[in-house]
Amino acid sequence: MSSEPITVSIRREVDPEHIAEATAWVQTGVNLANRYPGFLGSGWVRAGEDSNVWHMLYRFANEETLDAWEQSAEREWWKSTGEGFVRSERSRRRSGIEGWFDEPTTGTITVPTASGATTTVSVVHTPPRWKQAVSIWLGFFPVNLAFTYAMSPVPGWDALPIWLRVLSTTLVLTPIMTYWVLPWVTRSLRNWLAR
Repeated sequence: MSSEPITVSIRREVDPEHIAEATAWVQTGVNLANRYPGFLGSGWVRAGEDSNVWHMLYRFANEETLDAWEQSAEREWWKSTGEGFVRSERSRRRSGIEGWFDEPTTGTITVPTASGATTTVSVVHTPPRWKQAVSIWLGFFPVNLAFTYAMSPVPGWDALPIWLRVLSTTLVLTPIMTYWVLPWVTRSLRNWLAR
């Protein structure tokens, strides 16, 4: 089993006649998942004010706790209550950094299996790793530089052991990069990343 946190991204198309019900339905799912061990959080947004497409994320501590939630009777009951207004659904599990750069796929292909049957798989188009690295650097360099300049006049900062300065820097900058800088950079570079 994977020991790292796993994020599930879901793209759902919701019947526009049932927006209020869908909103309550999503919140009910979040409330149910919140009671499960390993639940780390969730969120959802609509693609636009007039859009029927909703993007949802939830995160669990590891694959084992995620599987416990996804295979639970409570989740099955909850999903069944949304059948009247959720038109389609696509989901994708992500445990690494590549999940920052793509949204849940809407494309699928059918491929043959070893038994002679067929299976449908999702097609994901992620940017090449070099573009991911450039995007991360474009966010990290100015933030790290600004933090370094901001901390240099602090009395005693330069006297701290290097490991303590690096620890402090990463503790402060990691949430800033994750929640603000990288989402902004990837939105700004969306067209370039998609080429």
